[in-house]
This record gives sequence, structure tokens and C-alpha cells, in this order.
Amino acid sequence: MKKILLVEDNKAVRENIIEILELANYEVLSAPNGRQGVDLATKELPDLIICDIMMPELDGYGVLHMLNKNSKTSSIPFIFLTAKADRSDFRKGMEMGADDFITKPFDDIELLNAIETRLRKSDMLKTEFAANINGINDFLTQAKKSGKIDLTSGEREVQELKKKQMVYTNGHRPTYLYFLSRGKIKTFKMNDDGKELITAIYKEGDFMGYNALLEESLYTDNAEALEDAEVLLIPKVDFITLVSNDTHIAQKFIKLLSNNLAEKEEQLISLAYNSLRKRVANGLLHVHSKFKKSVTDNPRLEMSREDLAQMVGTATESLIRTLSDFKSEKLIDIKEGKISIVDEAKLRNLLN
Repeated sequence: MKKILLVEDNKAVRENIIEILELANYEVLSAPNGRQGVDLATKELPDLIICDIMMPELDGYGVLHMLNKNSKTSSIPFIFLTAKADRSDFRKGMEMGADDFITKPFDDIELLNAIETRLRKSDMLKTEFAANINGINDFLTQAKKSGKIDLTSGEREVQELKKKQMVYTNGHRPTYLYFLSRGKIKTFKMNDDGKELITAIYKEGDFMGYNALLEESLYTDNAEALEDAEVLLIPKVDFITLVSNDTHIAQKFIKLLSNNLAEKEEQLISLAYNSLRKRVANGLLHVHSKFKKSVTDNPRLEMSREDLAQMVGTATESLIRTLSDFKSEKLIDIKEGKISIVDEAKLRNLLN
């Protein structure tokens, strides 16, 4: 049973709302003023709060402000209830983080619909979605159902890619956010001499192409399948809607997007400051983490020497010499051109 806290100073109104909510099978807590409401919210951690604006001791804006400062209560759905219908009041409440705004007088259905919508969104935000097509589709479907999110379609296109097939190219305008559901894709830039520098390797569960969408700019790199792959295409308009129309849903979506930002920063620092041996070791460990399917898995890395050299920012000949050194030091093994890591601990020690 969901628990709702009602903060309302008018006794008749408070008792009427309590009756409506209890008939709808909600557990109801109530407070006659803002200060008691904050204390009760902090102690009981309700699933949703309904709060009047004009109250003695502490008004509704003060209640919301204090709850937002507490990490335990800041994410509780919050609905303002007021007799005031001034647009400035509405704007102020929503800017402070209120989820909805109901003006008195209201009918039972209006109140219950607002509560159900906010509770659905809250449940969705608490859900952990799997990093696969089903999980992402579930998130998008729940986002559409749970709030004021108008997505273009419930069905999103899945594109099959062959090895070396281009996903997008430098200078083109982005139309999709890409979610990689199978295979591996590299992004790279070309210098004036026509040499490639690999900027990232994406694996199953990664999003691609969002920087250009956020910046409303053209692609500044190229994306190519390293092996047969599959991507889910999320239309640009849906992406913009998800990151701009609802703060809470945007935070959840950005969390899904940002799982590879830290490793990209680490790669750039490595290119700038590390020795060749460190860069190659770091590159091998990075690719190894992308290819392995479990903690104990030790896959043979099926990646061309050219691609690996481009990723660590060196000539192919220099990379090959370093790999030969690593093999003689029994850090790696090479069979039929495929690399496997023999001593991961010692390889990581090279980074220190």
C-alpha cells in the first residue's frame, strides 16, 4: 500500500482529502502546517506528498525547499494544492521542483489521476533497466507512460551492421542516438596525412553519438563496425525530449548514457602523458575489458594491429615492437595474430 503525506491547514479540506485517498486504498499521513509536514516527511518517508501553499508557520514553498535539501526526501514526488491560480505561483512551484500543481476546487478524479501519474513515474525512476534492447525499450516505454513525455513511437528501428560498415561519418548531421546491442564499434578521426586516431571503442550496452545531438552540431568523427553488430536507433526528437522535458526522467536517462564518459577521459589523458609502453598496456587492458563477457573470461583480442595502433596513438611498427616485448616478458601471448593477456596484474603495474 502506497503511503501519502497530506500537508493542509484547513481541517475540512484535510479531512475530505483523507477520505478520498483512503477510499482509493492509500495509507494517509496528515499534518496541519508546514513544519509538522517536514518533520513527518523526514520521519516516515512517504511515497508522495500533497501540500497546500498558503499555511501558517511554514508555507508550501518552504516545505518543498527544506525537503529538497534532504537527500532522503528530495526525490519524493511533490504535488502542490492551492486555491491560488496565479501563473507566477505555478511557475515558481515548478521551478523549485514540484511535480504537479492542482488548483482548488478540484474533483476526486483529477486528484487521483495526478497521484497515480506521479507514483508511476516514481516507480519507473527507481527501476534498474538492463543494458540491452529490451531494457532500453522498457525505459522508453515507461518514460512515455509515466509523465509528460511525448515520444514519436513505441517501436524503434534496429539496424544490422556488417564488419567495416560505417554507422556515421564526419561532417554529417546526426538524426539518431545509437544504442549498441551487439558487437563492437570504433570511432576515429583522420589527420591531415590520412592517418586514423581511434577515439573510442563501444561494446554491447553503450550509447553513441549523443555529443553531436546535445551540441546540435555535425559529427566530428567517424563510426565503423569492428565486427558484425546491431544498433537500436532512437530518433533525435525522442532524445531531445528525454533530456529536456522532465528533470527526473532526464536524470535517469543521463545516468544510462554516461557509463562510458570516465573511460573516454582516461584514454585521452593516457594519449597525452603516458610512454609508449604505458599506452600500449592501457590500450590492451581497455580492449580486453570491452571483449570479455565475464569477470573470469580471458578472450583473444580479434583486433587488427592498425586499429590498436590508432587507438594508442602510435605507428603500427612501434606497436608491433612493443607487443613483441610484452610477449617476451610473458605479459601477453599471441597465436594466429590474436592477443591474449597472460599476466593482467603485471600489465596493470606498467601503468603506475
